[in-house]
Order: sequence, then C-alpha cells, then structure tokens
Amino acid sequence: MSKETENRQREPLARVIKRAEMPAGKIALLRLMAVFLSLIAGGIFIGCVGQNPFVIYGTIISGACRSVMAFQGTVKIMIPLLISSLGITLAFKMKFWNIGAEGQIIFGATCATFFALFCSGWNHVVLVVVMFLAGIIGGGIWGLIPAFFKVKYNTNETLFTLMLNYIALHIVSYLRDGPWMDPGSQGFPKIARFDKNASLDKLFGIQFGWLIALILVAVVYVYIKYTKQGYEISVVGESQDTARYAGMNVKKIVLRTMFLSGGICGMAGMIQATGSDITLTASVAGGVGFTAIIVAWLAQLNPFSILIVSFLFSVLEKGSSVVQSNYGLSTDCADVLQGIILFFILGCEFFVRYQFQFRKKNAGTGKEG
Repeated sequence: MSKETENRQREPLARVIKRAEMPAGKIALLRLMAVFLSLIAGGIFIGCVGQNPFVIYGTIISGACRSVMAFQGTVKIMIPLLISSLGITLAFKMKFWNIGAEGQIIFGATCATFFALFCSGWNHVVLVVVMFLAGIIGGGIWGLIPAFFKVKYNTNETLFTLMLNYIALHIVSYLRDGPWMDPGSQGFPKIARFDKNASLDKLFGIQFGWLIALILVAVVYVYIKYTKQGYEISVVGESQDTARYAGMNVKKIVLRTMFLSGGICGMAGMIQATGSDITLTASVAGGVGFTAIIVAWLAQLNPFSILIVSFLFSVLEKGSSVVQSNYGLSTDCADVLQGIILFFILGCEFFVRYQFQFRKKNAGTGKEG
C-alpha cells in the first residue's frame, strides 16, 4: 500500500469547512426553508400529543395579537428581550463573548431598586432619571468587571461573564431575605412593591420602556454603522493586531464597549423591575439574557433585524402561554415546541456558514482511497 493511499485512508469521511459567501437570495431561501421545516416538525410533535397543529399554530398567533390587551402583553415580553439583545450586539461585534447579560440585567435592576425603595419621595421625573442612570451604571459595572480581567490577565470572558450571572442572582436573594425584605410580608421573603412614584409611566397602555427600546434600535444602528467608536469595535472584532497597527487603543475600546453593552442590559433590568414587575425579584431577568444571545445571533447583529426577531420570539412566548391555558398542555410541551423551532432555525445558520466536504474517491479504482 502506497504512502499516499495510506494517508487517504486516514482522512475522515467528511469534514466541516467554511462555505464561500452565499448570495443574499439563497440565504433568504434557506432560512425560509428552515422555518417551513420547523413548522412541519413542530406540527408532527403537536399531532403526537393529540392536538391539531393548525389550530395550535393559529392559537399562538391569535393569542399574541387577538386583542389590545394580548398585544400589550406581547410587547411587555418584547421590551427587555429587545433591549438586552441590542446590548449583547455591541460586545459580539467586538467578538467579546458576553454571556453575562442575565447578570447585567439583574444588577442593573438591583441598583435602580435601591432608589425606588429608599428615595420614593423624590420628584417623579428626577427619580425616574436617577433610576435609569443607576440601572445603566450598575449593568455597565457588571460588564466592566470581566472586560478588565480580560485586558489585564487575558481571562476567558465566556466563563467569567457566565459566573457573574449567579453572583448577581445571589445578591438579590441576599437582599430579599435580609436588608430589603418587606417588613409587611409576615416573614415571607420578598421585596416590597414600589411606590407609584417610583414606577414607570404608561404610554398607550404599556410602560414606556417600549419607546426607549425603539429609540435604542436607531441609536445602536447609527453608533455601529456611522460613528468612529462603532468602526473601532468592528476593527477590533476583525483583528486586534490590525487595530493596534492602526493606532487604536484596544484595551480602552474593549472596556468602553463592555461598559456600554452591560449598561444597555442594565437598563433593560431597570425597565423590567420598575415598569412591569414593580418590584425586584430573583426572576427579574427570567432567562431573557440567554434568549437575547440567540436573538442577536439570528439577526446577524443587525439592530433592525433584532427588532423583528425579538418580536417573533415574543409572539411565540405569549402565544404558547395561551395554548397552555386553552388546551391544557403543560409548560414542557410549549418549551419543546419552541426548542424544535429554534433547533431548525439555528441549524440553518450552520449551513449558511459551513458545508460538509466528503472524502473523494480514488479516481483510478473507483473506490475511496
């Protein structure tokens, strides 16, 4: 057996290689096909649990938009998801893998809660502004911590930001069970509801966080696309060596961007605590920080695409809750359905970027070499 033949036999049957850039039309077609296949697979699952897939899908859509109140509920779900997805986008553009949006949301909400609980007598406008600043600074600091250790000691940002999520969560648990426990709760561990003066005002029946979120979409788009700092983020994301060669202060850019990324997520926490929950709970983030990673990735880090994807996710979340109540399906069934849809959509993104290359057959023998 020749050495060339022996080397070929050692090659794997298939390899994953990076795909050449696909035309935009083909990518769109592939994504539509993924959505279509996910609906078919989800329909098969729904049929297996004894329900009509067409009825269930119709209920999901109508449940999220069938009335003004239902639509308001969908928008409430969308607000923190949209804002935190925009925050993550800044870090991901720089290829700083911020998995800590959950903790940044929680800590931003915690900082804002301090003023909501102990400064509720202030002028309403002043108090709301201060709570916004507290949420932004709190989330920004929580994002700055892993960034500092990254630029100083080259720590793994993925693990660092992930661990900070749990620290933020336990800080809330400590405050809930101790210093901030509601004295009127008769021993039940909870933080008191905020005074009306410390709650966000409503606009068209929904707390005005939705307006802040829409403004942020435009601001983040302009920041990334048309500002010097946004250009620096892109260059650092492509190559830190190139950024240094161009005279950019990479450490400063990383620290600044992670403060902004965490600050936006902290703002989402403040809005959720003071606009929707009207108190601080351990579930103030509710997994939004992790879902935001999927949203930002699916939207290709484009703020306007994030707006659309986060709305679709919110429709699915709100509609699934209606399905649970109307048809008696457990929450696990709704989670499985969401997981099936996400599996196909995320799988599609793999095939947009990569392809399988199979081992070639030996031209002389017609057999694999």
